[in-house]
Amino acid sequence: MKADPTVQLRLLDLQQLDTRLSQIAHARARIPQQAELEAAHARLGKVQDAVIMAQTQVSDVERELARAEGDVQLVRDRATRDRSRLESGQGSAKDLQALQHELESLARRQATLEDVELEVMERAEEVRARLDDATAQVPAAEAEVARLTDELAAARADLDAQEREVSAPRASILAEIDDPLLALYDRVRAQSGGLGAAPLRARRCGGCQLELNPVELNRMAAAPEDEVLRCEECGRIVVRTDESGLPA
Repeated sequence: MKADPTVQLRLLDLQQLDTRLSQIAHARARIPQQAELEAAHARLGKVQDAVIMAQTQVSDVERELARAEGDVQLVRDRATRDRSRLESGQGSAKDLQALQHELESLARRQATLEDVELEVMERAEEVRARLDDATAQVPAAEAEVARLTDELAAARADLDAQEREVSAPRASILAEIDDPLLALYDRVRAQSGGLGAAPLRARRCGGCQLELNPVELNRMAAAPEDEVLRCEECGRIVVRTDESGLPA
């Protein structure tokens, strides 16, 4: 393949831009705040789940507490009525004795129910404390997500600006390069990890960084200026420069 030496040099300019664009794309895929934001979202989700779970537990225990309080109140009301009838002295001795026995039974029942009520109240206090604790963690978790979201957006915006700046001269460079040479560059670049063309400096290929052997150096030195050269080691396009160090 033939190409004007100045066009081949422009290929190095294109490669420099493409290398920088690849670096920007690599940086965009690995912005630190991205992973941090994902972790922050996960932490916020756990806190929100804890709040929902605690709210459910509070609702359940409050219903249980309401039932326990209702049971105690029913016994108290019954005992109040029985005590009132007993104190009035109305009824036969047998009836009054039955009321006395019932009051004793109600007293035992009330004590049992009050123990249950106290146990439920203690559990209610615990789950309310868990709800308060989980709820208190939400603002900080939300603030962390907001902060990282802003930082990620700023980092992406900065990379976008860099990409626009780097890409700006690319179209004009492409217009100077012949289609066959550009097609070769694109093909080699795709096969060689993004590096399609490299300079020959101090007898070294800028692609694989290996010093070329004397036979290869002589071959390149003897090649016409417009011949497009390839490195026999890495296959990349090698562009001769003033610093190539080729034998005379």
